[in-house]
Amino acid sequence: MSRFPTDGFAARTAIDLQRAEALRLLASVSFGRVVFTRDALPAIRPVNHLVDDNEIIIVRTQLTSRLTSVVRADSNVVVAYEADDIDPIRHVGWSVVVTGIARTVTDPIRVARYERLLRPWVDGAMDTVVAIEPTLVTGVRLMEANSKSA
Repeated sequence: MSRFPTDGFAARTAIDLQRAEALRLLASVSFGRVVFTRDALPAIRPVNHLVDDNEIIIVRTQLTSRLTSVVRADSNVVVAYEADDIDPIRHVGWSVVVTGIARTVTDPIRVARYERLLRPWVDGAMDTVVAIEPTLVTGVRLMEANSKSA
């Protein structure tokens, strides 16, 4: 028997989100997945984040991480960042994907601020701050087909 029953499951409606709503939802959760290119292949890493100034996604990482190496090697590296909040039982919620330029933050005042505001969830020295500047922001809200509210 499947853990995810489909008998009697009502279809969901997917509603596109506007940029501001998508970024608001992204800011309401504390972790997501950063997608970047590693050795010409896609790589995905779960990280915790914060959204600064309602726009810029901030993550902290290690100087020796693959993500940091990619970002430092190319000052205009394009990444994607995805976060979601989907109920596994009711199959409703939302998903947001941000695509943009990732850069290391080097200004000591900004670095110190982000180090205070964003505590990494994993052990180890998270000595690099990466800012993702969104170019493309997309998102969908999954709702029950007969639901009237978001």
